[in-house]
Amino acid sequence: MWIEVAKNNELAHNGLKAITAKGKEIVLCNCDGQIFAIDRRCGHMSAPLEMGTLDGHYVTCPMHHVQFDVRTGEALNRPVPHYFGEQPEQEILNNFPNWIANLMGHIRTCDIKTYGVKIDGESVKIDL
Repeated sequence: MWIEVAKNNELAHNGLKAITAKGKEIVLCNCDGQIFAIDRRCGHMSAPLEMGTLDGHYVTCPMHHVQFDVRTGEALNRPVPHYFGEQPEQEILNNFPNWIANLMGHIRTCDIKTYGVKIDGESVKIDL
């Protein structure tokens, strides 16, 4: 079923826009004028993808830098832990980045769902 979720002029060039449609959280991705729709939540730890970056057809999660192809929803890499800078003095904090990196290595990263998109005049519609 095709439903209107936005107007063309609401989507910034190479931008991301979060919407909710029929109870589903979705991100619209404007890739050089071509619109794609993906699940809003990262397939790794559910971070909001609209807070990430869009480069060509690839959206990067703001939390652990997993990249997804907005055309297919495929996860293209594993999580990349953040660099924490100089190590804190306390021993437990010194080992925190290693502990997180090890933990993240055991968390599965799932592909995300994509939705059909069509432009109808000024309306952006997705297939739910």
